[in-house]
Amino acid sequence: MIADYLKRGVFAGVVAGLAYGLYMVFVGNPFSEYLHDAGHDHGHGDDHGHGHDHGHGHDHGHEHAVSETTNFVVSAGSGVLWAIFLGGLFAVALYVLEPTLPGRDGVASYVLAGAGFLSISATPWLVLPPAAPGAEQLYSINERLAIYVGLIALGILVSALAIGAYKRAATRHRGLGLVAGAVPIVAIVAVLPLATPTVVTHPDLSSDVVSVYQALAAFSQAGIWLLIAASFNWARRRSGAVRTTEMNETPLTSS
Repeated sequence: MIADYLKRGVFAGVVAGLAYGLYMVFVGNPFSEYLHDAGHDHGHGDDHGHGHDHGHGHDHGHEHAVSETTNFVVSAGSGVLWAIFLGGLFAVALYVLEPTLPGRDGVASYVLAGAGFLSISATPWLVLPPAAPGAEQLYSINERLAIYVGLIALGILVSALAIGAYKRAATRHRGLGLVAGAVPIVAIVAVLPLATPTVVTHPDLSSDVVSVYQALAAFSQAGIWLLIAASFNWARRRSGAVRTTEMNETPLTSS
């Protein structure tokens, strides 16, 4: 049974990964490169465009094209692998937790996808937001990794509290359940950024540009989880339809 879940999870991860890879190639990478160049120009604004190419433009252009191609391939490939990992994780979690999740059929999948996004992306980003090119970090990479893992655990706890609160309150009224489920999420979103120091700064970029960059990162990760849940449900419905067709055709083939 779990093997079926894993197959659907990997399929869903591939679908989401391909979409995310295309996003990185056509949106994420060009925007990051633009921010890198903008920050570089800002940091070297007193050069006044003094040209020192001396005939090396062709070589640099070729190297830049190769670098861009390599970056695109790596980004697309890593996006697919990341989504496949999330798809497998999603499938195992759904297999274990589906009986306890609210909602029938595919609804539980979307609940789990929302909890996954909240736990793995949204909650950690309240303290360690996506860093645009040129960002300055307060902590070392090992410290940030430890903080990130701890925040994932906190996100899982908040997700469990939200689901539990919804299930308890929804027995009286569904609207009341939605409000009760939102309370832990709103609390963590409001309190956590105020209770922690600023660990990422962007001295060479405007706050508006950084906000757009971080919003795109958040939407892209939310899109991965949404596509995983949708693709998983599609694969499950398709396999169910195939089994029903086979069962209906069995008397005809055996007669």
